Amino acid sequence: MLHDEKRCIGCQACTVACKVINDIPEGYSRLQVQIQGPHNDEAGDPHYQFFRVSCQHCEDAPCVSVCPTGASFIDENGIVQVKKELCIGCDYCVGACPYHVRYINPLTHIADKCNFCADTRLTEGELPACVTVCPTDALAFGRIDSPEIQAWIKQKSVYQYQLDNVGKPNLFRRKEIHQGDKA
Repeated sequence: MLHDEKRCIGCQACTVACKVINDIPEGYSRLQVQIQGPHNDEAGDPHYQFFRVSCQHCEDAPCVSVCPTGASFIDENGIVQVKKELCIGCDYCVGACPYHVRYINPLTHIADKCNFCADTRLTEGELPACVTVCPTDALAFGRIDSPEIQAWIKQKSVYQYQLDNVGKPNLFRRKEIHQGDKA
């Protein structure tokens, strides 16, 4: 997943689409776009950053290593997923996630998180809901080794938001701080 913070306007269309497509309970979310700022520049003008908060799909995901049943796993495409039939709702993975993006679904009592709409859209050959609804094309999705994704990474000034002592995230970002209005 690629999040272009320069193009993002913080409209939350991605968050809403995710909730609808994946039937997320009220008060819970698989992703959010946080508005950070305003930060004033030297001239005193306000600037904002729109920061996606969702599963980072870490290469060495702590949520996977603590799961006692093997319900949390990394699939062949590098997507960190949850096998619902194996999850016992123990909450270990929620506590182990350093990004705080997992939760126990209050209706199913199963761990949930962003899986790029793997069971609702990817299996149908469609892109994740957040990508398709973004009005500014701030999101792109594909395999990290694909030519299109590699070209995007090489053309843009990208970074990966990584906390200390955590496996390498697979969410790439292009940082930009917006001037002026929040939206």
